[in-house]
Parts: sequence; C-alpha cells; structure tokens
Amino acid sequence: MIYVTSDLHGYPLEKFQALLKKANFSQRDYCFVLGDVIDRGPDGVKLLLWLMMQPNISLILGNHEAMLLSCSFIFDLARGNSMDDLSQEDTALLHTWLRNGGGPTLEALGDCDQDTILMIEDYLRDAPLYDMVKAGGRTFLLVHGGLKNFDPLRDLDDYSLHDLLWTRPELSDTYFQTITTILGHTPTHYYGPQYTGKALVTPTWINIDTGAASGQAPMLLRLNDLQEFYAD
Repeated sequence: MIYVTSDLHGYPLEKFQALLKKANFSQRDYCFVLGDVIDRGPDGVKLLLWLMMQPNISLILGNHEAMLLSCSFIFDLARGNSMDDLSQEDTALLHTWLRNGGGPTLEALGDCDQDTILMIEDYLRDAPLYDMVKAGGRTFLLVHGGLKNFDPLRDLDDYSLHDLLWTRPELSDTYFQTITTILGHTPTHYYGPQYTGKALVTPTWINIDTGAASGQAPMLLRLNDLQEFYAD
C-alpha cells in the first residue's frame, strides 16, 4: 500500500507514529511526506531525524525545508565557519524564515551536533520536488504546493521550485485529466470552513494539508483506495 501525508509542521512524533499505526502502515507499505515537516511546531527536527532512518518513507521538499536550505550559513556554521558577518541577503533570508515559523527548528538545530546538522542538510538537498507513483490502477503526481501556470504539455522539470512549492491553486483550477495530483501547502480551511480539518477533493487534485500547523489533526491518504485516516 502507498500512503501520503503533508504539512506535519513539527507535529509530535509519537502522535504521527500513532497515526501510521492507526492506518495499519507496515514495513511492506510506503509513505510519501509532501514537505513542510519542520517549523511552527516543536518536533520538526525530531520528525526529520526519524524519517531519515525509515527505508519506506520518502520526503518531497516543501517550501519550509527550502527556506531552511536557503539559510546556508546555518550549515556553514556546522562546518566550523564563522557566522559573525552575515550578508544583507542572508539576514533577509533568515528573517523571512523566522517570520514563517522557523524559530522552533532553528532552536532544535542548536541542540544537534555538527554531524547531525550536516546529515539533515544532505537529506533535504536530496529530496525531490515531485514524484510520480501508481496505485490502485491510478497514476498520481505528488508535489508540495501545486503547478503554477499549468499546461498539460509542459514538462514537469520545466516548473521552477517556486512554481511547485509556493503555489496555492484555486478551487476552479484543473490539472491533468488522467493523473491525480496530490498536494498540500495550503491548509484546506483556506478554501472555506466546510473544509476545515479534512481533505479537499477536486476532479483533478486533492489537498491533504488538513491544518496541523494551526492545531488540526494531520491525515494519511492511502492511494490504493483513497481511504483517509486522521490523527486522534
């Protein structure tokens, strides 16, 4: 079975593990996490370190991981380089990340040794911007945000990082007709209170960001039969 989840945003690791157990997730199954594991909540780095050790769970990059990677001086510091004189550009990138909830992640990284920080960097830099999988007779495109300026004839590799990680599709937007796109990034309550805390299903895409960053329960979607599982 293939599962997807998204936008855990520092959700407690033990509660996420309980959600996997609730869905009967086992070593025979596979799970894709559609980005934004970190920031806002306290367990982002703890989640990342656990995910890194799981042979059957893969991370697709989210905009919050991309913001961390843009603050490359954090990893330079772990290599023993000085951070005394940040450039104006680096300072702006840091402020942007912190304004978007990076504080808990930065604090947790401060408690990690240098080797662990560099392992996290390598893991995030290896994370793809999208993936394509088949399950239950369907084909799925997995991406964090969406497909900005969508064109069915456009090669997926022609979309920029910003196109894939920061896009917020409108309810009227349509993507591929024969491929179901699974995405997160935009909490479903953004589209109206009737969607709060649950998946939003449209004819061509499904949003599974159920708002863990704002206190709602995250979800798992099993792609084989589109069954939804919600954390308690």
